[in-house]
Amino acid sequence: MLSLEATYAIAETCLCVHVQTARRVVAGHADGVFRPLGLTNGQLAVLLTLHRAVPVTVGDLAKRLTMDPSTATADLKPLERRGLVVRRSHATDRRVRLVALTDFGRAVLAAAIELWAAADDRATGRLSGNEVRALCLALRRLSTIDQPGRVSAAA
Repeated sequence: MLSLEATYAIAETCLCVHVQTARRVVAGHADGVFRPLGLTNGQLAVLLTLHRAVPVTVGDLAKRLTMDPSTATADLKPLERRGLVVRRSHATDRRVRLVALTDFGRAVLAAAIELWAAADDRATGRLSGNEVRALCLALRRLSTIDQPGRVSAAA
């Protein structure tokens, strides 16, 4: 029979539990920060990814965000309705759909980054700069566990 002490030990050291808890807290904080712009933290991740990339396919966007293409498509719909992103056919292969930021999307992203800069200190205030950098590096490494050929940009 599993002892109470064992469950406490697992709860204290289970990476999955701690990452999920931190994700909920940080995401909730971020959602509140970006609410005046009508964005969620997930939508910000999409905009940031599109800003760093030339127009990409929905599949490539999904890979970059480690999500299913159907989830990426669903996440793009409200951004497209608001005019923040545009989907268009590839120039040489009409079956392929490319996604890119619009000028309005870039402007909203710039405003979101200003809000993020002001709010990030609150989210990471209990950590030193070195701890934040180490945590981000560790999370990037963990995000590639199931992708042996993928190397983190900062690793």
